[in-house]
Amino acid sequence: MRLNLKTILETLRDMRNYIFPVEKITSKFRSISSIKDLKNFIQQRSAHVTQTTLYGYLKTRIGSRHALMFEDEEYLKSINIAKWNIYVAAIADCTLYVFSYLKDIKNFDEKGQAQIVFSNILDEEKTNGLDNKIFFKAKTDFDLRLKTIEWNNYYKNKPFLNSCEALYKWAPIAEELKILDKDIVLNSIKLKWNIVENEFKDLTS
Repeated sequence: MRLNLKTILETLRDMRNYIFPVEKITSKFRSISSIKDLKNFIQQRSAHVTQTTLYGYLKTRIGSRHALMFEDEEYLKSINIAKWNIYVAAIADCTLYVFSYLKDIKNFDEKGQAQIVFSNILDEEKTNGLDNKIFFKAKTDFDLRLKTIEWNNYYKNKPFLNSCEALYKWAPIAEELKILDKDIVLNSIKLKWNIVENEFKDLTS
């Protein structure tokens, strides 16, 4: 089935944003000195990690045929579903990471703001097309994690595990191929998060 004009334009816009990154995922932070700064950092870096790892994996696995996948409406839908599921997992991981790090290292005991920041980001993303089902599940899952998190230790113990697993789970690649790529896929997103961690530590030093 061919894509309608609206879908084609949206797809081209998404690809342009990937090839020529928009401000949302490339802003340079000089410092982080407020809850608003934290919220922006979490949102932008989560978007960057999601977009570069998901689309990077698809382009690498599919090769020169990657442009053709945008002529398949069903495949395009699966990419969109993957993008949002990985992104909300990334936002959750990054939110918990920054507040855990600040609590333990900087004695910044504002962990109650974590839920507010997470909810505010998701509320914003609903206007960008975040599906209601994914939206409500993400909020429920985050609330459950808040009940068991150890704030002084979370950032030390695989804080981005959920979003790493989400990339592997949701990437729309045949399972028999994805199994072969597992280590590479997980390492790719771990490296992206390592960069985010180092940047955050520098910004809050």
